[in-house]
Amino acid sequence: MKNIVIIGGSKGIGSAILLQQLESNKVFNISRNAPEITHPNLIHFSLDVLKDTLPEIENIDTLIYCPGSINLKPIGSLSIDDFRTDFEINVIGAVKTIQKYLPVLKKGNNPSIVLFSTVAAKLGMPFHASIATAKAGVEGLVKSLGAELASVVRINAIAPTITETSLAAGILRNDRMKENMVERHPMKGYLKPEEVANMANFLISENAKSISGQVFEMDYGIVTFKI
Repeated sequence: MKNIVIIGGSKGIGSAILLQQLESNKVFNISRNAPEITHPNLIHFSLDVLKDTLPEIENIDTLIYCPGSINLKPIGSLSIDDFRTDFEINVIGAVKTIQKYLPVLKKGNNPSIVLFSTVAAKLGMPFHASIATAKAGVEGLVKSLGAELASVVRINAIAPTITETSLAAGILRNDRMKENMVERHPMKGYLKPEEVANMANFLISENAKSISGQVFEMDYGIVTFKI
């Protein structure tokens, strides 16, 4: 049984990861809202990662930082505070949790970290300037820490395309928009949270012990293929 710390496991992709990991691991969830389930393997801390002091946790094998944002506006409509907020949520929050738990994580069993980027960090997409900039920072963090911690802790990121979560509800708010999103992807689909959770599960497993410093596109072909 591993000890897994999930930041933002109360909804969306984080919730899917939490539910999957609870089957066989002890999970410490840190988020403003509690998950909708109770489980003997779940310990929850209600707090704001950016504002509050993170709890002390004695044993950690895996850290997964899930918070993200979708702030889609033309560059002229994005304020400097928009850029600051997206950077705080996506990068500073991840750095804060890594700095807090790295000393304990280094002592873990096959210790690993998983962060989240987006396909928009590689594929130029209109109205994504703020979030793409922030997620590019996440990818830089993964590369740098991958090298710095190479002999001690593995760190990777997942870069999903649009995923059917509450965060993306505005983009997938009706059947027509869902159909359009399917057609935009060469492989004719978009992600469910459980698909992303499966990738996270692989990256924290012994099966991925040779993998670090990588960003994995889960894109239904939208970054890789032109059809």
